[in-house]
Amino acid sequence: MRRRSLLQALPLAAAAPPAAAAARAQQQAFAFDHAVRLVVPFAPGGTSDILARLLAPELSRAFGQNVVVENRSGASGNLGADLVAKAPPDGHTALLIDAGILATAPSLFTRLPFDPKRDLQPATMLIFAPYILAAHPSLPAKDAAELASFAKEQPAKLNVAHSGIGAANHLTALMLARHWGAEGATMVPYRGGSAALAAAASGEANLIVNGATATQPFVQNGSLRGIAVSGPRRLPAFPDLPSFAELGWPAVESGTWQGALLPGATPAPAVARWEAELRAALAKPEVARRVSDLGGEVRTDGAAAFRAWLERETENWGRVVREAGIKLD
Repeated sequence: MRRRSLLQALPLAAAAPPAAAAARAQQQAFAFDHAVRLVVPFAPGGTSDILARLLAPELSRAFGQNVVVENRSGASGNLGADLVAKAPPDGHTALLIDAGILATAPSLFTRLPFDPKRDLQPATMLIFAPYILAAHPSLPAKDAAELASFAKEQPAKLNVAHSGIGAANHLTALMLARHWGAEGATMVPYRGGSAALAAAASGEANLIVNGATATQPFVQNGSLRGIAVSGPRRLPAFPDLPSFAELGWPAVESGTWQGALLPGATPAPAVARWEAELRAALAKPEVARRVSDLGGEVRTDGAAAFRAWLERETENWGRVVREAGIKLD
């Protein structure tokens, strides 16, 4: 009798959906019914923009709706972030941003028009790309040792382009200058990474710290000279460039962390659908290969991991901002 009861129970156990199936059911519970906006809070040509335009066709197919990349630059990325924070929380508007912007903003601004923790809902981190430290060919420093020496001896001749005051690449440049004993270097803000890259490539500035995804082509075509890369290891595309870790330089973990977020009150099924489809898009071999070719690594760890990262990095970068005495309002 006991044997028959167990056998009768087996079909019911097999029919019970595992956790993965339940999660998938939640994702499929949300359907897109009109065009989707993917807001990039920077000008075209930077890392976020490149990634958004790589993902948009994949998401259009997955959502069954047109996904439009919308560049809304200004206020160090906060203008576009605020636009998404105040958008209808219906799953049809998302933000693709260098998440370091959201981690530094609470310390940089006394008053923000939105609360990053309350008004933006993480969907998932997307990629990590280390920074490339690169110099204009006119700068008389051929490698890391020569640059550190030049920076210490002639800091006033160093003009460092960055994507905006308080941006993570600006703070990284400040940490490097302090390490070299070059506090007198001039930090030159631009409206986003693409504008900073153009300035460095033209010689308007002579040094830049910027995401590998956007900077790599400039190094490859000789417009900029690669010096080093952030992170614990060298980039496969530039095996001769030492890492910050092996040089003993600070800001080893700095880089561009690209993530996707939705308005804070977006329903859980919509967030789950975004998380799943972004992960699926970046798992496609051709997309992952393109990210790798651009110096990035896919990092789709999901909403919970992204939220934990934001909390940790907000604390870490807040300390750097306070030490540098930077305030934007």
